[in-house]
Amino acid sequence: MTDSDNRKQIKGLLKERNAILLAHNYTCDEVQDLADITGDSLGLSLEAAKTDAAVIVFCGVHFMAESAAILSPEKKVLLPRLDAGCPMADMVTVEGLEALKAQYPGIPVVTYVNSSAEIKAHSDICCTSANAVSVVRSLPDSKVIFAPDRNLGRYVASKVPEKELIFWDGFCPTHQRMSVDMVKQKKQQYPDALFVCHPECNPDVVALADQVCSTSGMYDFCRQSQATRFIIGTECGILYRLKQENPDKEFMLISPDAVCRNMKITSLEDVLKALQRMSPVVNVPEHVRIPALRALERMLAVPRD
Repeated sequence: MTDSDNRKQIKGLLKERNAILLAHNYTCDEVQDLADITGDSLGLSLEAAKTDAAVIVFCGVHFMAESAAILSPEKKVLLPRLDAGCPMADMVTVEGLEALKAQYPGIPVVTYVNSSAEIKAHSDICCTSANAVSVVRSLPDSKVIFAPDRNLGRYVASKVPEKELIFWDGFCPTHQRMSVDMVKQKKQQYPDALFVCHPECNPDVVALADQVCSTSGMYDFCRQSQATRFIIGTECGILYRLKQENPDKEFMLISPDAVCRNMKITSLEDVLKALQRMSPVVNVPEHVRIPALRALERMLAVPRD
């Protein structure tokens, strides 16, 4: 079948199943184009929870579908590709995190939402790339364990120097591949362009940025900026909406290798099959969901700086 046929069938099944289609900012253009809501991982789950949809079809990776299941236990959550994982989320285990907690008894664990439901359940509070600084600053403790992204943790540490952060040694391979040389080369090629990067990048790359922000923050910054050229330091999927929202502006990726395979494997055909079969379903057991939800709710209660 053609993409047009798939789109038509998907739209019909979404209506028939009372389902909502979510697409992360890094997914394929055609998936983003069809989605009811596009956005970052937690934002999508929060928005879906507000709807009366009975079914959530999550085009993203596994931990994102888990977050939707945590926040909407009464809804059925479909992940069209169960093999859409996250290497960074896989870098931290419950056993390893508990061992680190034992090394630093009484020290709170702040966990990035790019992590499994089980890791969230063993944490004190969650954070996103957008609110990580606010979350860490809100804690009364002078020391904090930060998992799993060491790069986001180091960015937070630079903004909250009064606290000592103990980092889990995890990272996003896509952002890790971005280098200072890549930035300098692009800057030389486009001297009038602003460099906007994600805090999951290495600290030496972050240091060269004109703006450091989450994917949602990038949309806002580029839309509001008077600049007309931007070098983008995050996964290539973000370009779809950036170009749509700013047709008079130019966007250059820091590298053609800024591609996350896991974010790209979900196709329209996968979405169609998931709706036809009403599977694969992502469930989070209650003994995991409740403490994970608690960590998310504590985060949501933190005022933004």
